[in-house]
Amino acid sequence: MECTLTDIQKEIKELARQIAEEKIKPVRAKYDEEETFPWDIMKALAQADLFGLYIPEEYGGLGGGVTDLCIAVEELSKVCGGIAVSYAASALGTFPILLHGSEEQKKKYLPDIASGKKLAAFGLTEANAGSDAAGIQTTAKLEGDHYVLNGTKQWITNGGEAEIYTIIAITDRAKGARGASAFIVEKDMPGFSFGKKEKKMGIRSSATRELLFDDCKIPRENLIGREGMGFIAAMKTFDTSRPGIAAQAVGIAQGALDEAIDYIREREQFGQKIISFQAIQHMIADMATEIEAARQLTYFVARLVDSGEKDIGKYSAMCKYYASDVAMKVTVDAVQLLGGYGYMREYPLEKYMRDAKITQIYEGTNQIQRNVVAQSLIREAARKKK
Repeated sequence: MECTLTDIQKEIKELARQIAEEKIKPVRAKYDEEETFPWDIMKALAQADLFGLYIPEEYGGLGGGVTDLCIAVEELSKVCGGIAVSYAASALGTFPILLHGSEEQKKKYLPDIASGKKLAAFGLTEANAGSDAAGIQTTAKLEGDHYVLNGTKQWITNGGEAEIYTIIAITDRAKGARGASAFIVEKDMPGFSFGKKEKKMGIRSSATRELLFDDCKIPRENLIGREGMGFIAAMKTFDTSRPGIAAQAVGIAQGALDEAIDYIREREQFGQKIISFQAIQHMIADMATEIEAARQLTYFVARLVDSGEKDIGKYSAMCKYYASDVAMKVTVDAVQLLGGYGYMREYPLEKYMRDAKITQIYEGTNQIQRNVVAQSLIREAARKKK
């Protein structure tokens, strides 16, 4: 990877690595155990200008792209996937504004996000609308110069902590998916509140809450794009953001492998270090190869996004599901390499394994990602026959 990075990207990588090692590593177990949001780490990332990596300079960012974001996410995830996703989820909430927002919306909201002054979050999922994103029930009704939102969003990362939310709601039920629209909702708007903080298997330091809308009034100008663009905005957002989840998965996998190698270099059985056993060597060789394959695919897709290529859904889905499957396999193998110690909280491997699991689920389950890839291949084959 190093030979493909620009000098600026190498600086980003080193800066994120330094924050991960010096700021996050000493407290990752504490945040995981207490399930508290890592505001001090978010402030450190803000001071390092990492929230502005992918935001254009005219809106207070550094003018980079998704590749730069992935570099930072991977380095942070090598130490803690939960803290890393608290950072990355702000980008997820920002992408609808970047991709489809008006100039006025960008000028109003992006500078505070780029500086880290305010976090963002994205609200699509509901109790009965997860993989079936077109099945959302939250509604937005235009009344004069305001839209009135009613409904509930579920399992929203950064929920309750973020100040800015991009929300998908139905404005015309009769049009189905084409009746969905996207809105910017601010935390203190009347009628907007939060459910309890969810207790999760992994990424425990991140905040996951319901978003509750009870006659929530938002200004008409907070509509992103135009009515009916919500579903398109959501899908384009995921095409852009999924390399970030892949980068998180790659980082978790690499961190787990690094920890496992440190252990097996010291552990002795049968009078020798267990790293000298060929069976062990084959395991770590396979783990390293799978991680590197996932990394290369992830950064290929990130660069594809940054190039402005339009038809990237297939590749975005590929990198997300492949990298997250690798992360799950590698973390399970890493726990196995430590044996009983790997199962104990005293060592970080069990946390890596718990954190890896969610990467196969959020931003579209891996089964849905395979559907996306297969359907794209079928369409391509049909076009070739015409």
